[in-house]
Amino acid sequence: MECPHLSSSVCIAPDSAKFPNGSPSSWCCSVCRSNKSPWVCLTCSSVHCGRYVNGHAKKHYEDAQIPLTNHKKSEKQDKVQHTVCMDCSSYSTYCYRCDDFVVNDTKLGLVQKVREHLQNLENSAFTADRHRKRKLLENSSLNSKLLKVNGSTTAICATGLRNLGNTCFMNAILQSLSNIEQFCCYFKELPAVELRNGKTAGRRTYHTRSQGDNNVSLVEEFRKTLCALWQGSQTAFSPESLFYVVWKIMPNFRGYQQQDAHEFMRYLLDHLHLELQDGFNGVSHSAILQENSTLSASNKCCINGASTVVTAIFGGILQNEVNCLICGTESRKFDPFLDLSLDIPSQFRSKRSKNQENGPVCSLRDCLRSFTDLEELDETELYMCHKCKKKQKSTKKFWIQKLPKVLCLHLKRFHWTAYLRNKVDTYVEFPLRGLDMKCYLLEPENSGPENCLYDLAAVVVHHGSGVGSGHYTAYATHEGRWFHFNDSTVTLTDEETVVKAKAYILFYVERQAKAGSDKL
Repeated sequence: MECPHLSSSVCIAPDSAKFPNGSPSSWCCSVCRSNKSPWVCLTCSSVHCGRYVNGHAKKHYEDAQIPLTNHKKSEKQDKVQHTVCMDCSSYSTYCYRCDDFVVNDTKLGLVQKVREHLQNLENSAFTADRHRKRKLLENSSLNSKLLKVNGSTTAICATGLRNLGNTCFMNAILQSLSNIEQFCCYFKELPAVELRNGKTAGRRTYHTRSQGDNNVSLVEEFRKTLCALWQGSQTAFSPESLFYVVWKIMPNFRGYQQQDAHEFMRYLLDHLHLELQDGFNGVSHSAILQENSTLSASNKCCINGASTVVTAIFGGILQNEVNCLICGTESRKFDPFLDLSLDIPSQFRSKRSKNQENGPVCSLRDCLRSFTDLEELDETELYMCHKCKKKQKSTKKFWIQKLPKVLCLHLKRFHWTAYLRNKVDTYVEFPLRGLDMKCYLLEPENSGPENCLYDLAAVVVHHGSGVGSGHYTAYATHEGRWFHFNDSTVTLTDEETVVKAKAYILFYVERQAKAGSDKL
């Protein structure tokens, strides 16, 4: 929005010596000393924490509005207000009086000058830190998988995603999708879209809550976010623009409360699919899709209309087979899917950890078998038999008619009881390589053995006890190395750590070349 308070609130010099030392994204609040979500006041250059930490930035503004009682303020003092501040991580500007983000500038362009100065400070600190890490890496063993920096395991090239206020659910999904190479490369190769024109053309776009829906493109912001990851140019990227587009087109995710990562993933893929169907930047999605020879027409699975890269990579087909127990009539239905939601069998739900010895460990095979096994529908799910002309008891069985290129498996860890939603905290054993899906196929004889093998690409983990609380992180493999993504922190890890995770969502990629491996 266009803020009318900049002239009276932006009073500091762009290269003010009052700024703290170090990188702006790590500056500490002058009150509580927290380095999470630092904001700098553009009136006095003081640094305080954001409203989702301890709220001292907002309190600084509120305290400045209290009139002084012991002496009369001058006219000049009346005009000076601590109303506008800047996020030291994303460099977006916020006005407390307008209660919205700001897109305009002062006549002298002071806001942009302060932004550029903070960016230069951040880049200088990052360059020095990266140079130090590279020196350490050069001196380490070539066979070492991990780099120890200040006692912690730290990745060099990977980029984290800053938490914008309980947005770990989004960050975990974005990091997982960014490590599915074929999917990620497609979006990164799309042409860029300039969402603004006229007098604001060429400026960086900051989406705000007051902008119209016609100004946003989920595909474009998703593309820019993927491009920012794995460039190694910054330690963490703020997906602020993408998050505001999510607010615009996905009302369920507005606000800053914790959300379900699987639900967000489905909404994200569905909306990307719909937007790509309408074309992107004047180029038909089908024309772009055909440029990638690996995404041939035979690998496409249509969901809600024409195929896109979403359905070409994640799309599979289920056969739903229902048999009437009274007359024996069989009904078959083919359903497209982007992911499979698997129940954790009830006999394993009391087992919490891998090392617990009371009974066998639940495996991914147990969950897949439970999904595809023949089951009798209960009284609340009676089947309408067209031969009997009424609802009858019946059995149901799923077969996989077509496997996708990327098999997304969602473990149903949250279940409703009478009053609340409980979490199933059972450890589920899963393979890193060689997940064999052939025995779940409708016609396994028509598929070669190599086409049914999948290797793990990413895992989303939920830490905590409830869907409305807790924290999401992700593990993903990139160029043969495993990384742990915890919002803005990215660390190198190993396979032993990954297999111990209590998976919530698993992303398996179809194996392309024949190779010996341990099957599930």
